[in-house]
Amino acid sequence: MPDDGIIPVTSPETNDGRVGLQRSLKLWHLIVYGIIIIQPTAPMGIYGVVSNVAGGHVVTTILIAMVAMLFTAVSYGRMARVYPSAGSAYTYVGKEIHPLTGYVVGWSMLMDYLLNPIICAIWCSAAAQNVLPSVAYAAWAVSFVILFTALNLRGVKSSGRMNVVLALFMSLVVLIFLAEAIRYIALVVRPVAGQWLIPFYDHATFAPSRVFRGTSIAVLTYIGFDGISTMSEEVENPRRNIMLATVFTCLVIGILSAIEVYVAQLVWPAHTPFPESMIDTAYVFVARRIGGVVLFQVLNATLLVANFGSGMAAQFGAARLLYGMGRAKALPARVFGVIDARNGIPRNNVLVVGAITLVGVFLMTYQSGAELLNFGAFIAFMGVNAAALIHYKFRSENKVFLAATTPFLGFAVSAFIWLNLNHKAQLLGLIWIVLGLVLHYVMRRPDGERGGLPDI
Repeated sequence: MPDDGIIPVTSPETNDGRVGLQRSLKLWHLIVYGIIIIQPTAPMGIYGVVSNVAGGHVVTTILIAMVAMLFTAVSYGRMARVYPSAGSAYTYVGKEIHPLTGYVVGWSMLMDYLLNPIICAIWCSAAAQNVLPSVAYAAWAVSFVILFTALNLRGVKSSGRMNVVLALFMSLVVLIFLAEAIRYIALVVRPVAGQWLIPFYDHATFAPSRVFRGTSIAVLTYIGFDGISTMSEEVENPRRNIMLATVFTCLVIGILSAIEVYVAQLVWPAHTPFPESMIDTAYVFVARRIGGVVLFQVLNATLLVANFGSGMAAQFGAARLLYGMGRAKALPARVFGVIDARNGIPRNNVLVVGAITLVGVFLMTYQSGAELLNFGAFIAFMGVNAAALIHYKFRSENKVFLAATTPFLGFAVSAFIWLNLNHKAQLLGLIWIVLGLVLHYVMRRPDGERGGLPDI
């Protein structure tokens, strides 16, 4: 775990003489950590896509998605009690339901790992074009992918403290934006009576199918909250605090995101859709309408840096996961299970992920990448809710409040949103799962044991 100023790096000895992690993190530490993972600017990247898909009802989609995430967050927190050292949807599902089902969840999560650097590179390229529009998208895309890959090959790691500083800076920019937005709304927009409710419901553009499909994309706002479960061995009273932190993080991000998109919708009404040329970075164009070129450039630069850091970290995370799969014989070990002796990184895997990212930035749009990423994420969410339902309703002697109701609702809402994903994303996702099952069969060991996925 990185040294970020809130995560301890001490490793005191346990009672039996072994070195263990210190349980010194409090509930507020975990909530701050969760907000840093997700980022306080989370809805800004997807704002334009969701607005055009949902007929402007972005705030409604954010709130519906929050309901699904809150139920799922409870399930993650409860399963972290059962498997405190794993923190993995793959592990929860594999142990509670069936190893093959767990493999499908893990394989779906691998797709998310591979897609994340792609959509980050796409967004960075679009944001860079806002600054230098004379440079072609292709040139920016190739440059960012090469930069991600080159820095990861050098073993460059982002500082945890730098992530905290960046999160605080982003929070400051968000506050400045909101202050300017309130001023603009009061002096220029001047909404009256029912106009204040239009971001929640606009009869001229509302259609349930559009809102639900928008929700299936808006969930990207919350992706990353499950990372809190990996802190189980370092937190005080993990049985209580992991679940509370996961729920509170989703709640804080959901409320903050709803405020951010609410004011944006008042500034840029839904009856004026974003043109194709600005849809990926639509939020910074809202900022330009509010505060002119200065606020436009400040927010654009802030989101560019944030997405660059996310893209670089996502590429290395994918490379590390591929290494774990190679070491577990789920992928050819000679290629994927190798660590470069000079700098201690999975060099082959960084290059493979870089190549996939390079192809992806030209084959995908930000929207298609986000929808496909959410396909895998919802597979994991449904799996964790199902695992929590089975464990606490039928297997555990420990009684919990609403043992069946909470995970059932989490599964049902997640499944409903998953079914409203773009059909092309669903088809591509199912093809990915079939390929994974074929690979799982091919990589069987001669003695009948199967290579498995690592804990992720």
